[in-house]
Amino acid sequence: MRRAQTRAVGGGGRKPHKRHKVLSEADVVEVWARFRRGETFVAMGELLGCTPETAWNAVARHGGLPPRPRRRAARALTRAEREEISRGVAAGAARRAIARRLGRAPSTVSREIKRHGGAADYRALEADRAAWDRARRPKRCRLARHRRLQRVVAAKLRADWSPAQIAGWLVTRYPDDLTMRVSHETIYRTLYVQARGALKRELTAHLRRRHVIRRTRAATRRPSGAGRLVGMVSISERPPAAEDRAVPGHWEGDLLLGGARSQVAVLVERRSRYVLLVRLPGRDAARVARALARRVRRLPASLKQSLTWDQGKEMAHHRAFTVATDVRVYFCAPHSPWERGSNENTNGLLRQYFPKGQDLSHLTQRQLDAVAKKLNTRPRETLGWRTPAQALGATVASTG
Repeated sequence: MRRAQTRAVGGGGRKPHKRHKVLSEADVVEVWARFRRGETFVAMGELLGCTPETAWNAVARHGGLPPRPRRRAARALTRAEREEISRGVAAGAARRAIARRLGRAPSTVSREIKRHGGAADYRALEADRAAWDRARRPKRCRLARHRRLQRVVAAKLRADWSPAQIAGWLVTRYPDDLTMRVSHETIYRTLYVQARGALKRELTAHLRRRHVIRRTRAATRRPSGAGRLVGMVSISERPPAAEDRAVPGHWEGDLLLGGARSQVAVLVERRSRYVLLVRLPGRDAARVARALARRVRRLPASLKQSLTWDQGKEMAHHRAFTVATDVRVYFCAPHSPWERGSNENTNGLLRQYFPKGQDLSHLTQRQLDAVAKKLNTRPRETLGWRTPAQALGATVASTG
């Protein structure tokens, strides 16, 4: 009995749920503006006084693609013209006389009056609102109008082609058939805005990035200066000797991530593809800098030339690393893994020993060294079937 009374009075001490709020048009505009800036839905909800789900639904309803702003067609009657028609009707003026004053065809005025209740019931404000709502009706998209084009696009998506590849291929495959043209953006819009009804949502599973909503580069780009590392030196300023792999001692680095927020630092020497694995007790920048510095300081002077890393926050203390090792750190452009090709390839090889999701925090440095030794003593085609250990030994001997 007491438990029932508690629920009736105070809900058992639980916090009341935030009331559902219907977003106004101004709220929806604000959500899209903040979505394009990359803000979270939690932050939007706090600002607008709604749940994050409400803000999310406003975006997801359109597949993450901002609806085009509505505009009145140039040939459509304006509200001022409808006011003039209403006054003319009330004064008993002839349709031709009203049309002459507006500079419109008499048939336009006649259809307008008939469409909105006739002379007895015509009201300018109501007629304008009805016309605006009627113009909102969904238009059939290109893929819905051209069924053959729709079938070809769907088939290529199932074959894991990207929308850009499909759009480019259609031009070369059907050079004289203009009905077999569609832009990659139209394909994305048709996939993510299901109201268009031309492509099934399941086809998004064949895209490289299986997002639930469409996120354009503008929406995912960080605001200028936000999250950037202080004092970064771009890879474009890296010595040419590092680029052409002519001199040993230029390294690429990255974190190999595991389950339970664990990680291992991976260093790859560009010329020989020699691998070093470094145990990391944590991902914070201070620990990463100290662990890398301890390992790099043990290298011969000829192998301490440069280190190339991505713009991860774990390298925020890159200056301290440089002071401790005298090794300059250069940073890749965002989302450009090919600028650390040797590192990316090595991370793929390491997954044979450390599958995705494995907790790496229990590995000892001795175990990591054993795995590195296996990679360094395996012959590589890119080295003429020599091993990385042999290639590094030869270069160190020749420069020593």
